[in-house]
Amino acid sequence: MLIKSKNEDLETFITIANTGSFTSAANQLDTQVAKVSRAITRLECDLKVTLFNRSTRRIDLTEEGQLFLEYVTEGLDIISRGEEALNNLQSNPAGKLRVDAASPFLYHQLIPYIEDFQLAYPGITLELLSNESIVDLIEKKTDIAIRIGKLSDSNLYAKKLGLSKLRIVASPRYLNKKGAPTCIDDLKEHQIIGFADSPKLNNWFLKDTISLKPSITATSGEAIRQLCINGNGIAVLSDFMVKKDIEKQVLVEILPNSILSPNPREDVHAVYNKNSVLSSRISAFIDFFSTKISL
Repeated sequence: MLIKSKNEDLETFITIANTGSFTSAANQLDTQVAKVSRAITRLECDLKVTLFNRSTRRIDLTEEGQLFLEYVTEGLDIISRGEEALNNLQSNPAGKLRVDAASPFLYHQLIPYIEDFQLAYPGITLELLSNESIVDLIEKKTDIAIRIGKLSDSNLYAKKLGLSKLRIVASPRYLNKKGAPTCIDDLKEHQIIGFADSPKLNNWFLKDTISLKPSITATSGEAIRQLCINGNGIAVLSDFMVKKDIEKQVLVEILPNSILSPNPREDVHAVYNKNSVLSSRISAFIDFFSTKISL
């Protein structure tokens, strides 16, 4: 059977299958729903099968659609690997690289070195994404993600970048106003800044177990850092984002050696999809930033 459809239609088909709706696929592909629908119509006409069962509430792959999805995914991956092999022959990594990281890591560890990376690899087009929560690399078409903390994804390769110790910090302004705690138990008398959407990040892994309830919360570590700098309370943040603040005395570390280390919040990994061959773009990114980041 001659399939006349273009790769774009096949990628649209995969995106719909992954997202579960034409609308979600259109949003992810930054296109119109009508264009997505036409792509599937062309595929179904070429194949002379129905790929999706459609209803007013949802769509599902037909048996034929599920079978076709497996082959299309493998086929496009082979094409991508072929293109990558040609680039490797030239020792010149090229193409788009989508990188996801929480905003503090993006701001403090990646962005300062982006210019140098582009000079070293002018053929790579970076697309930087900032998500405070863990994203599905396949669904979001993300090539590599920086993850802080314990990993749980068995379908991902991981390159450990190191450990970033946790620090209990506050601003000189706050400490002048409220006084500095002299022991862990004193923290119960202070204003605590914590994470709003990730309660597990409010576990400070203190050597003495106490219950601390945040008086103010934020959804990102960078917002918590800014709250802390501006005198709103005490927080626990990773060394990679407050090391320079402590050196400049914008923040002060309090109760040093009060946190158990190593602990599950300290690991820093670069992760990428296990089902794809390590591309030269990913390898270039990891090798470059492994020598630049300061954890």
